[in-house]
Amino acid sequence: MIAGSAARVARLGIAWLPEGRGIFPNLTVRENLVMADRPLPAATLADGLAGLTPACFGIVMATGIVSLACAAMALPALALALFILNAVLYGALWVLLAARSWRHPRRVLDDLSDHGRGPGFFTIVAGTGVLGMQWIRIAAVPAAVPAAALTLWWLALGLWLLITYAVFAVLTVKRDKPALDQGINGGWLLAVVATQSVAALGTALAPHLPPDWRPVQAFLSLSMWLWGGMLYIWMMSLIFYRYTFYRLSPADLAPPYWINMGAMAISTLAGAGLVLQAAQLPLLQSLQPFLKGFTVFYWASGTWWIPMLLVLGVWRHIIRRYPLRYDPLYWGAVFPLGMYALATLEMARALDLPFLAWVPPVFLAAALAAWALAMTGLLADLAQRVAATLALRRSAALSAARATGQNRTTDP
Repeated sequence: MIAGSAARVARLGIAWLPEGRGIFPNLTVRENLVMADRPLPAATLADGLAGLTPACFGIVMATGIVSLACAAMALPALALALFILNAVLYGALWVLLAARSWRHPRRVLDDLSDHGRGPGFFTIVAGTGVLGMQWIRIAAVPAAVPAAALTLWWLALGLWLLITYAVFAVLTVKRDKPALDQGINGGWLLAVVATQSVAALGTALAPHLPPDWRPVQAFLSLSMWLWGGMLYIWMMSLIFYRYTFYRLSPADLAPPYWINMGAMAISTLAGAGLVLQAAQLPLLQSLQPFLKGFTVFYWASGTWWIPMLLVLGVWRHIIRRYPLRYDPLYWGAVFPLGMYALATLEMARALDLPFLAWVPPVFLAAALAAWALAMTGLLADLAQRVAATLALRRSAALSAARATGQNRTTDP
């Protein structure tokens, strides 16, 4: 807890009463804490908008990838239902993001320059890319697929350029920077996920493009795939160094650390897509051994993280008894499970590895369970915020009525 920031400690409901100035000198520490023990005010909808996390599109990433995995494993009804829900969530989050930018521009700019929250903006890119893949694989209107998916690909590419160079440029020139253990976490790998989502959508889109455009699309997807790998190597080196050479508290081990595995899973998916396209494109055909080797490398790297993350989860919640309560960042733990299921399925198909056929259904079941738990937590949180907002309005109306009554009694 000592390593946590003051804001993080306050959010956990912990009060600190300094005795250095002789405040309440006759009370014991326990009596001071009991005196300060009072319930925190319930968060309202307005509080939710002001504090909306930049990683809010994580729910789109998670819902979309679970939907795609369902479609790939012969669950078309569930896949379509999740696709429709995801399209609604995607539009609603853009509205909320625009409203927050309009009403709280300073907080948005502060998030952009924050080492912990800034990388969360990459979920917008990844969510756009995943939704584009849903249009290609699930949409029930084939005639609309190329236009919708191509529009989302261009949007994802534009957002990737904007967010990549805005976030990293701001963090580079920022005067005051945190120490490594306070400034980096698994959320930084969302930059890798965003990059690979553009590559994966590009490989899925290529068969729907005119023949003259396919080599261009393949080259762009290949480039994005390699850029994503470059970013992972850079960032993972820092994250692993932070893991092993700095003190790690349970509060530091936030859900985005699951992106350690998810970033490699989506890299595997994009690589499998390139391998499957290689037969039709001379550029990729000449690179087939390289593509296959690096696709397996990405998959193996992601697989290595799974036991490690489970062990750390047990240490955090069971051994250290860190409370398990809803946090929007938990969608960042749902996404890797669904992505690993789909990526393993696609790699097994591309590389003819039938002995891996048992893996995708297991991880899809885990992803569906995690998605259901996260959605339950979200709905409960929303219900609590609505109740708090209504209670606040009733209290304000009652106060206004009392003030009006007092004014009338004092009038001559």
